[in-house]
Amino acid sequence: MKKKSWMMLLTLILVIGTVLAGCGSAKETTTDTGSKTEEGTTGTDKGTTTEPAGDATDANLAADQTLHLNLSAEPPTLDPAQAQDSQSNTALRFMYEGLAKIDADGNPEGGAAENWDISEDGLTYTFHMRQGAKWSNGDPVTANDFVYAWQRVLSPETTPAPVYAYQLYYIKGAEDFNTGKTSDFSTVGVKAVDENTLEVTLVNPTPYFLGLTSFYTYYPVHQASVEADEAWATDASKMVTNGPFTLTTWTTGSEMGWTKNEQYWDAASIKLTNVTASIVNSGATETASYQSGEIDYAGAPTGEIPTDQIQPLSDQLKDEFKLSDIASTYYYEFNNKEKPFDNAKIRKAFAMSIDRQSLIDNVTKAGQTPAYGFVPTAIAGLDNKSFREMYPDSGYLTEDVEQAKTLLAEGMKEEGLTKLPPITLLYNTSENHQKLALAVADMWEKNLGVTIETKNEEWSVFLETRKTGNYQIARAGWSADYDDPMTYLDMYVTDGGNNTAFYSNENYDKLIAEAYKGGNDPAKRMQELADAEKQLIGEDTAIIPVYYYTQASLTKPYLKGVTTDFSGAINFTRAYLEEH
Repeated sequence: MKKKSWMMLLTLILVIGTVLAGCGSAKETTTDTGSKTEEGTTGTDKGTTTEPAGDATDANLAADQTLHLNLSAEPPTLDPAQAQDSQSNTALRFMYEGLAKIDADGNPEGGAAENWDISEDGLTYTFHMRQGAKWSNGDPVTANDFVYAWQRVLSPETTPAPVYAYQLYYIKGAEDFNTGKTSDFSTVGVKAVDENTLEVTLVNPTPYFLGLTSFYTYYPVHQASVEADEAWATDASKMVTNGPFTLTTWTTGSEMGWTKNEQYWDAASIKLTNVTASIVNSGATETASYQSGEIDYAGAPTGEIPTDQIQPLSDQLKDEFKLSDIASTYYYEFNNKEKPFDNAKIRKAFAMSIDRQSLIDNVTKAGQTPAYGFVPTAIAGLDNKSFREMYPDSGYLTEDVEQAKTLLAEGMKEEGLTKLPPITLLYNTSENHQKLALAVADMWEKNLGVTIETKNEEWSVFLETRKTGNYQIARAGWSADYDDPMTYLDMYVTDGGNNTAFYSNENYDKLIAEAYKGGNDPAKRMQELADAEKQLIGEDTAIIPVYYYTQASLTKPYLKGVTTDFSGAINFTRAYLEEH
């Protein structure tokens, strides 16, 4: 890479492999809760961890380089513009590559762009496209492919509206174009100088921007294929991709399969020839398949290990079992526009009346940390401290049943209620989510005297239900897209694409807006983010933090080269199988 000025150095230091975690998580309470790192790294000691590589010589390689996995939920989409979850992230990473990709040490390195220059003020990035990079049909990957893809994400005409469009708001003019303030895309700070050169201009210096370019919302798409068929992202035969693999099999509700893409510029380093993934939403079945040798990897972030098997498996298969802290948070989301949860006192009463440590000890059983804030412990702050070290979450919420009862009574009086109607707690289909939902519902019934009904929905249906606001309280999980508190806090700005809590607070919006501008004053920026989190959780209690995730997984000893970043997102593309 061409390195210019201290800003480039700062970028490389702070980006830490970011992204790739694909926020909304289908993961369970007990399997790794979705973020980056596999060896239990916390705080600022993060990066990407790799399974022992061994000696990847042909002599050590198994004759059959087919990786077998399970997905606990079917990806709702394989359109990078529409993706918003961990299952889609795993699938898309096989198929696409952004301007940068993340290396085994968690640092950005050349992907579709071979290198880049950064201006002295940190605002202009000039990406030089990799010569020889091709789409799976043989077409060259050009700067225009990125311009087209990003315009498609930002266009108000794109249907449904991409929930992650705001992830491109770092780019000058992107927000105005996306919100319809201007219809002229030429005002957006992205242009193809020529087929081999992409120029991107930012609103403010953003040290983690390089990492963002490896995130799926920033992936290119093949324009001719997209425009030829509206259903291009649902048919394996019509997907033209630029990553290490192509999708060759997709039997809805049953299995998916990928084959090595010989057109990929770095095909020589791809050892796997095929990847097959069953789609089974049962942790018990997945674990049994692993133990019988049917799959080579089990657990988060692609699947789950049942809570009651975590301890036995960690004892029986200690060389294959991993339990890691990751940058991800498990929480419940109120519909802040739906009665009775449009009342802050009622919301806070529900948040204060659950015993988080009891849930961890008796239900999830994976060593998670009780959460009283939204930003997890593995997200970086300043001066080699994590954000949570700088701003402990102890002052946001307290667990106090008596005070909760008082707040509930006050809130009900304000709403003219003498008794709350039955409340529905929604969760996506999963054995572990179900266990936690039932335990939480029991706590609310005993502590607050309310009637709680639990309801489950299949993953894609569940996402749509939350998006449309057809719920009262819903299970949620959020994994870091990059290593900065902003990846958690900007989602709850008014009318934000991922703001499925329908939360709105003018002061919160102002704090986030100021933090976006604060690249030249990191200390002030961090304080603004901390103040925003205090508003979100401590004052308004728009959501109920439950715990900061850990991630449980099983990896066969012969499977090498798998990398997991600090957010828990996993990369199988450079994996290989040794003789066994």
